[in-house]
Amino acid sequence: MVVREVRIDEKDTYHSLVSHPVQSWEWGEFKERTAATVVRLGFYQTQRLTSAFQLTFHSIPSTSFQIGYFPKGSLPDKRMLEALLELGKRKNAVFVKLEPNIPKGEGESSLAELSRTFDLRKGKPIFTPHTFRVNLTKSEEELLAAMKPKTRYNIRVAQRYGVTVVEDNSDAAFEEYLRLTFETAKRQRFYTHDEVYHRQMWGILRPAGIAHLLTATWKDQILVAWIVFTFKDVIYYPYGASSSEHRDLMASNLMMWEAMRFGKLQGCRTFDLWGALGPNPDPKDPWYGFHRFKEGYGGELVEFVGSFDLVVNPQVYSLFRFADDLRWKWLRFAARFHD
Repeated sequence: MVVREVRIDEKDTYHSLVSHPVQSWEWGEFKERTAATVVRLGFYQTQRLTSAFQLTFHSIPSTSFQIGYFPKGSLPDKRMLEALLELGKRKNAVFVKLEPNIPKGEGESSLAELSRTFDLRKGKPIFTPHTFRVNLTKSEEELLAAMKPKTRYNIRVAQRYGVTVVEDNSDAAFEEYLRLTFETAKRQRFYTHDEVYHRQMWGILRPAGIAHLLTATWKDQILVAWIVFTFKDVIYYPYGASSSEHRDLMASNLMMWEAMRFGKLQGCRTFDLWGALGPNPDPKDPWYGFHRFKEGYGGELVEFVGSFDLVVNPQVYSLFRFADDLRWKWLRFAARFHD
């Protein structure tokens, strides 16, 4: 078994071995634009690439240390952790965060066994620990029947008013997506990436056929704009924005339904809604409304196996966690006094 970085001429083989858009070669190219260091490691048997993954390294400000981040990969095994530990040492990493794209119940025993050999600790999640997944192999009638009655009603409202949803990857549509993104972030008071991030993401993932822009329009006015990803046989909903105007037309409800239909046309078998709260969400949670919106479409609530830190430097890791806990306590305290 040989472990080395994957070459550009092995890109097609690499893609055949990964299963999530943030593990795609193009996502790595995009992350390089954001000043992250990208590493793609491959495992080879008799010069044949048999498994591979991608991770990023990020500098800790004012130090010589880095943090590795490995999202949405396969369940780690001994050889993977050995390779990550060696890579982490070379990169002067404090730890490498792993967030496998594996549902809870399919990996706890394996991870517990690995924790006896490696310093593998429960970490703070970056990706949301839950998501909704909709089975797109069902017929449209079955998909509609699985929705909540209010969701079906809202879809019909949008259809009666003449709201239309299409794929529109034009420059004009993307500019409107950007405008609505920042309008939505201001209205709902949530964090969003800056304009450079969105432009770089779109500029790389759209030509690769991963990113698609869907718009919901009424009387020539775009009311909702979403960017969805398609990768392998899954469609994902990572970015969405909506206008403050004409919210009574329920354009967002129709958009979700048409995104499901779009995924089916693309040959996707699953619609991953890219995040949700847990099984007993707090109505006071700022994401509660978004969770309830997604819940209305009849998907299965999936919990992932979790977030794990492969510790490379135990002493610095303890200091980092202590400082990070203090930082979050301060942010929560300060938020109490923010209007």
